[in-house]
Amino acid sequence: MTPLRQRMIEDMQLRNLTPHTQRSYVHYVAEYARYFNLSPEKLDAEAIHQYLLYLLNGSCRRRA
Repeated sequence: MTPLRQRMIEDMQLRNLTPHTQRSYVHYVAEYARYFNLSPEKLDAEAIHQYLLYLLNGSCRRRA
């Protein structure tokens, strides 16, 4: 497990999120990172914007 994922899980535990919610969040962050083929650490607000457009439109646009 990467340090970033471990930190995310610990932060979710501190917020008292259920284990199911934690698994869901980890899954969706992994999908987001997989779309760009980059670690979430290397993605910025513009990447979030592009990914949300992809989800809304079903387009295959990727971040340049």
